[in-house]
Amino acid sequence: MSLPVYIGDEVEAAGYRLAGLEVRVPGREQLLPLIRSACEQAPLVLIGAATARDIPPAELDRLLALVTPPVVIVPDVRGRAGLPDLATRLRGQLGVLE
Repeated sequence: MSLPVYIGDEVEAAGYRLAGLEVRVPGREQLLPLIRSACEQAPLVLIGAATARDIPPAELDRLLALVTPPVVIVPDVRGRAGLPDLATRLRGQLGVLE
């Protein structure tokens, strides 16, 4: 059985590692291939909010729309990066942006 995967910075990865998750700390050029690989193998993929800012918006929308595995953006524990605005993202996907 595979474990959930956390993808993000080293500090937050340490906490997720202690919680029993597999962790990955990618460079910018490794980010998308690493996420795609995690989506093929893991039952759940968590991405740090700061790391999620480096993902192109269209790709991020595609990842967040996945049902299997669920891909979730988790808050930055140090408060450096906010979560994506869910309401704006949903309006964009539904085509009802004002």
